[in-house]
Amino acid sequence: MEATPHTPKVDRHQLEQLIAGLAEGVVLIDPDRSIVWANDMALEMHGVETTAELGSEVTEYQEKFVLTYRNHHRLKPDQYPAQRVLDGQIFRDVVVEVTRVHDDDFFRIHQVRSLILTNSAGSRESLVLVIQDLTEQFSAQDRFERAFHANPAPALICQLSTLQYIKVNQGFLEMTGYERDAVINQSIYKLDVLEGAENREGAIRCLEEWSTISQREAVLQVPQKEAKKFVIVAGQPIEIEEEKCMLFTFIDLEARKKAETSLAQSEERFSKAFRLAPVPMVLCALPELSILEVNAAFTAGMGYPAEEVVGMTLSDVHLWKDGKHYRELQNQLGAGEVIRSLEVSLQTSAGAVVDCLFSADAVLIQGQACALCVMQDITDRKRSEMDLVAAIDAVMKDASWFTQSVMEKLAQVRQTEQGTQATMELADLTPREREVLTLICKGNNDESIAAALKLSRHTVRNHVATLYAKIGVNRRSAAVVWGRERGLVGY
Repeated sequence: MEATPHTPKVDRHQLEQLIAGLAEGVVLIDPDRSIVWANDMALEMHGVETTAELGSEVTEYQEKFVLTYRNHHRLKPDQYPAQRVLDGQIFRDVVVEVTRVHDDDFFRIHQVRSLILTNSAGSRESLVLVIQDLTEQFSAQDRFERAFHANPAPALICQLSTLQYIKVNQGFLEMTGYERDAVINQSIYKLDVLEGAENREGAIRCLEEWSTISQREAVLQVPQKEAKKFVIVAGQPIEIEEEKCMLFTFIDLEARKKAETSLAQSEERFSKAFRLAPVPMVLCALPELSILEVNAAFTAGMGYPAEEVVGMTLSDVHLWKDGKHYRELQNQLGAGEVIRSLEVSLQTSAGAVVDCLFSADAVLIQGQACALCVMQDITDRKRSEMDLVAAIDAVMKDASWFTQSVMEKLAQVRQTEQGTQATMELADLTPREREVLTLICKGNNDESIAAALKLSRHTVRNHVATLYAKIGVNRRSAAVVWGRERGLVGY
């Protein structure tokens, strides 16, 4: 029932006291369309200080604030949550982007639900909008999405509750030849990334228990008829939007597998493949592991010329950062075992440390028992993968959504992978941002900045947050250093 001039004014004093301190924003609307009250959280979420600044009634609110769905479609007046609750609609989890007319710097993401309060006679008394601010969460998710898709290491993310893939990056699509639509929402058991994996049962158990799946070789089915892709796969538990997921990362072993197949066909083809292989290889005589030959990739990557190392044992070359790996190599080859993707640290002739996947197998060359050793350099790829996992791990320790510090980590990962460092200079700031930075460098706090620029404290806080994000800092002292280094304020 619509309110009339004869309708007694509703006493909401106790209701307002109850909801004033809630962490969620609450806006009360009368059936006559007037906006009668909002708690402090709701005001802060709209960047205003008083209920009157929201608008005296719903139509005025629609004129002051522009609401857009996440798909960038602007809401029509009858789609605004305030109008929908006036129309008697009950809804939950409506997510909208909120901007203010004539304020390009204001941007928030709200999740809104509605309530309708009735009196003892069953008539509508108050219409309620309950709002959560998801700006930080969605901003962090957007940064994670960009970092995930920019990372060249092939990767997939599987949601455990459905056992379906929810994200795939370009590296995986290029490695396998799949189209994105053929992967997303596909079951892990249909597109099986653990097919043919060493200790597949153990890997499946780790998946079910949401625990780390260590690196292991596997075979992927690819779109080409009867074709397969040999990879090393690993899984890292992560959480996305409060859903347990598994991040799978891959190393393409196609080149090594092709080389191994060629070696098995003939000694002549073995010799050619050995010399031309793009990964470092060493051929050693058993059981002493004395070097018979090294390929060009080994000389280029490790810095040891063939004429200097042929005849020496692998131990004499001082290739091993940790001697226990060499002893393991001797023991396993001596026992007739095959070494697959042993992660080791090797030293170049210049003393640099290189992270490698070390593999070795026995071969028979002209009747002599030999060992073919292959060293695949994974230094750069391992660093990029671990930076991404470390950023996600940091988020899981702090909150159910991503924090500002992790946003910066993910941005750094992306910059590193693109081979360039993003730069931001004073000329890239808006005039208002430069004014705010100047006052920060002079030691002003938010209150004094608001007074100097004749702005509200909420608006100043929005400017400061935007400024921090632009120049890549998360505290005032760092902003001061950044500004002074660029001559904004003299020392």
